[in-house]
Amino acid sequence: MTNILEAIYNIANHQNFEIKTLHPGRNRMNDMGKALESYVIDAFANTFQVKNELQSIKIHNEKFSWLGNQNNPPDAMIRNGDAIEVKKTQSANANLALNSSYPKSTIRSNSTLIANGCRDCEDWTERDIIYAVGNTDDSTLKSLWFVYGSIYAANHNTYELIKTKMKDGINSIPNVEFADTRELGGVKKVDPLGITNLRIRGMWHIHNPRKVFSYLHNKTTSNFELVSIIPTDKYISFPKTSIDKIENLNTKGFSITNTKVKDPNNPAKLIDCKLIKLCV
Repeated sequence: MTNILEAIYNIANHQNFEIKTLHPGRNRMNDMGKALESYVIDAFANTFQVKNELQSIKIHNEKFSWLGNQNNPPDAMIRNGDAIEVKKTQSANANLALNSSYPKSTIRSNSTLIANGCRDCEDWTERDIIYAVGNTDDSTLKSLWFVYGSIYAANHNTYELIKTKMKDGINSIPNVEFADTRELGGVKKVDPLGITNLRIRGMWHIHNPRKVFSYLHNKTTSNFELVSIIPTDKYISFPKTSIDKIENLNTKGFSITNTKVKDPNNPAKLIDCKLIKLCV
């Protein structure tokens, strides 16, 4: 079994941040996004040094119950552990495009936006989710933030309420034919000939963790930054072997400190967290 502490430890030991495009193609941004996903998966699985593809596949199968697709969150599910959603930016402060999926404090098996393969990969109801946000250029990983959804996004009801009210408003328009859809709405036969349909989709964005947690960390002149924010109650739930490995790590630019972050559901409250950084 793996976890975020193991991933941080593996990155600190590996210290190679050159992520090349893995698949040739016209869309370089998508290629780099896939390369970042592979880097994050290798970090959690400790397969940076594994050159044999079949061996790597077997290790990933042991560590993960789900390795996702481009259209449905999450990108990965640790076996009996957390979900992981990977987001790539080419600007250090760029907002994250979540498309039709609102920000998640946790991920739930009854969500209509996850794939059936993810829903059925294990017997589960709700999992913690890690947002892994990487800033890259055309070949190199410049920074990587690991942030738990529970300290990044508000509870599900916050977003569901907005979605429901918008959908109800759209459905209240008179004299149009509505389609059954998982999106905000769908209108059939908009024009007199009845040949035009309208899809109404939500396009969610969320501020980059670098902006959200600017009171904890500002960009440095380092070639690479790893910043991880983990709720303290989550941190102490990990196996002692993982905690010992990370706390005994003697690497230049590495630090673990106690901190507090604003509660996404009530900024007047603070949540105890561990701030883990690697700046090299």
